[in-house]
Amino acid sequence: MAGKKGGNYRSAISGRFVTSKHGKASPRTTVREASGKSGSSGSRYRSAISGRYVTTKHGKASPNTTVREK
Repeated sequence: MAGKKGGNYRSAISGRFVTSKHGKASPRTTVREASGKSGSSGSRYRSAISGRYVTTKHGKASPNTTVREK
């Protein structure tokens, strides 16, 4: 997968991993993921713009600028 090594950027629009170069060039529509995820249950939404977690309602209403994390 492109971008999985060294950057771990994910597109908020497609949900796919993208290259570090693309992630840095598109900060409003990509999210940088931590390399080691903590063991949380359920899925949550994170804003690609602020990097903060948002409500499920907001995440579903803004699919192009939020990423669903499992």
